[in-house]
Amino acid sequence: MHFVCLACRAAWKKTPASQGPVRCPQCRAELINAGADLAVPKRRDDAGWRALEAVLRAGLTFHGGCCGTGPGYRPRTPREVQERLALAGRTGMPVKKALAVVDPTLTDRYGAAARTPGRGTRTPGRGTRTARRATGVPQRPPKTA
Repeated sequence: MHFVCLACRAAWKKTPASQGPVRCPQCRAELINAGADLAVPKRRDDAGWRALEAVLRAGLTFHGGCCGTGPGYRPRTPREVQERLALAGRTGMPVKKALAVVDPTLTDRYGAAARTPGRGTRTPGRGTRTARRATGVPQRPPKTA
């Protein structure tokens, strides 16, 4: 598991079996258990650490699911965080859920046009023969027997 100190911008791998709160060896602040699937940003990556801090402060972690499915989507840049916070303010979605949304323009159950990819976002006419025909090309009459 990755244990993160946001003040020091440092992370350590430790076992979750350690008893009691785990403290940062540098500043003695309490470490956050971020999970095993965390990709720790480099110490000089200000934007990455700001995004990571927003995600961890909202209560999201990087604990994987069953059978290696991973933790799901997590924003990696401050811009992605801002887009999802705007979604939360616009729709009333909890911040924790909004930060885990893959695409802030397509959401599930929050708004009239809100849909996740793969759930009814198909454009009418796509995938049919009429959608693939070039415009201005005359159609052949059907063959008669």
